[in-house]
Formats: sequence, structure tokens, C-alpha cells
Amino acid sequence: MPSRLPPIAHEQMTPEQTAMLEAILAGPRKNLNGPFVAWIHSPALGELAQRLGAFCRYQTGLPLRLSELAILVTAAAWRSQAEWHIHLPIALEAGLAPEIAEQIREGATPDFRHDDERAIWSFANELYRDKRVSDPTYATAVAMFGLPVVVNLVGLLGYYALVAMTLNTFGMRAEGQGEADLPFAEAAS
Repeated sequence: MPSRLPPIAHEQMTPEQTAMLEAILAGPRKNLNGPFVAWIHSPALGELAQRLGAFCRYQTGLPLRLSELAILVTAAAWRSQAEWHIHLPIALEAGLAPEIAEQIREGATPDFRHDDERAIWSFANELYRDKRVSDPTYATAVAMFGLPVVVNLVGLLGYYALVAMTLNTFGMRAEGQGEADLPFAEAAS
């Protein structure tokens, strides 16, 4: 699926678009891989979203392995090709077992070896599936991570759902991602 976004040459950008681009490139990401090319078309949204994203990715209080697990659950829930492609290697490098990632991609219930991973998956899975989190799942998450981190987890899930929706709507792929690299079957249009 080709991107639906028209290209914008740097010299055609408004000052707001240029400022957003520079903020992303100067921040912790240092690249435009992901939804940022879409958000340049709405720099007010893009600036707010990229700042929220930097917090959700790097400052939730969750270890990287668990943040990336939550992102993969989101990518699978939204069948977001680019989100999965970008975050799978990060999750694996952070210590998520490849078989767990594959079970999530397939939509199966993972066979977790770690209780903290099971807690994150259960929380995210229930929230996406049921649009609510059960009392036992909520209590487990709060006991394990603390209330502020659970609030941040909800923010992380919401932010990466926004990323997935952006990537899916505009037919965006990750840098270097070809049709052979798609983790999910494409729906017929």
C-alpha cells in the first residue's frame, strides 16, 4: 500500500513544520521513522504528540522490555505493520522472548515466563478487547508497578494506538520495510 501522504520538500515547510521536524530530530528519537511524516502536515498536533510520545516511550517508569511489550500488544491489536516492524527488534533487544512476540503477533495467548510481562499483556489485552480492565487485572498491575506507572501505562497504550491509527490511515511503512516484511496480512481495500 503506497503512502497517501504527499511529499513535502524542506524548503516548502512552514516555520511550524520546520520547528517540529527539528524538535524530533534533536530529541531522543533522532529520526522520522514512524508517524512523524504524517504529523508534519499538522504541526500543532505533531508537536504535542511527539512530546507525549517521548514521555510515553522513555519515562513511564516501566523497564524498556515491558514498555516495548505494551507497544507490540498495541501494534498487534491495530495490525500496524510499521509499528510492529519498528518495535519488534527493540523489544527483543530489551529481553522479550521471540516466542512471546510471535504469539502476540499471531493473536494467541502468550506462554509467559515472567509475571510482570503477563500483567502488562493482560492489562493491555483487556483494555483493547473489552474497552475496560477487570478489577483483578487492575489490582495486579497497581500492586506490581504502582498507581503512577499504571496511569502512565494507559497513556502509553493510548499514544501508541494513535501512532498505529496514523500509520494505518496513511498507509505508512517503516524505513526499509518492504512488502515481504509485513507482519500482518493486509485487508482487501
